[in-house]
Amino acid sequence: MDPIGGKLLDVARKQVGYQAKDDGYSKYGEWYRTSVDGDHDSYFSTAPWCDMFLAWAAQQAGVADQVGQFASTIDHAKWFEKQGAFGHKPEPGALVFFDWSGSGDVDQIDHVGLVESVDGDCLHTIEGNTDGGQLIRHTRCDDGMVVGYGYPGKVKGAEKYAPKHAGPPAPVQRIGAAQDAAVPAARHVPAPAPASHDTNLPSQEVVMGGVLALILCGTVALTAGKAAAARAAEMTPDRAPIRVRKRGKHHRPAAPVALPADVSPADLVAATTETTVMPALSLAAAHEAEDREFWGRIAHLKEDEDLAFWDDLHAESTLTSTLSRTLAAATD
Repeated sequence: MDPIGGKLLDVARKQVGYQAKDDGYSKYGEWYRTSVDGDHDSYFSTAPWCDMFLAWAAQQAGVADQVGQFASTIDHAKWFEKQGAFGHKPEPGALVFFDWSGSGDVDQIDHVGLVESVDGDCLHTIEGNTDGGQLIRHTRCDDGMVVGYGYPGKVKGAEKYAPKHAGPPAPVQRIGAAQDAAVPAARHVPAPAPASHDTNLPSQEVVMGGVLALILCGTVALTAGKAAAARAAEMTPDRAPIRVRKRGKHHRPAAPVALPADVSPADLVAATTETTVMPALSLAAAHEAEDREFWGRIAHLKEDEDLAFWDDLHAESTLTSTLSRTLAAATD
């Protein structure tokens, strides 16, 4: 027998037979709302209460530090793990965590109860919020749905904690709308059993309206993202922009260039007269080099259909330039 769990059992046994109201309201959830939850959120009054019952019983028995005060069964099991008080051996007074799918995964825990006794492969438990909102005894034999056990007697109780709970799913009517602050929720899934439940489904118009709003918001966000990416690409090109040569007037320095002491203007005139061919050849070579640079930079566009237009334009421009130079030479 877990020594702390024994005190918990003394309180729990006196509660057997309790029945929650039809809307899910329980005195344990109401107590949790007013005594544990800092926001006193009304959600807890009608929330699944299997774990809140154990929190209430622990408070009544004076062992809350060793048992914990949780509404979420998953967080409760992880808290026991962190305290080094979680295992797989059943014993009276231990908390037993269930996953109805049988995965054995702590993150899939659906329900929690309190082990009253162990008889071979059978567990005799006290469980709240089961079989239609009752607090009753159960006998579970060879149950592969047990994930593990929390042992209150192994918790040191020195570490203080703030209860954490998973938020409830957002109603379908609120899809695509601004969300309020998240409301804590308990993790509890009823054990698999044939039972009828009232299901209030939203109207088709509400569902379709929410879906259309979600699609519209996503489209606007995607468009804005593409525009931002395009602006960023323009501001940070991956290579220097291509410089286009402009024939015609050229910029001149604000002040004349100073000649070396041993060179006079007359020397420059004489040199130009004697070497009339070289400047023309040098200019032609520079133009050819610049053309090679231009076409080399756009070589990756060879597969582009628009490149044919630029090829034709360049050929016409080159032909016109050649004819112009030929006519000029003939005129001279």
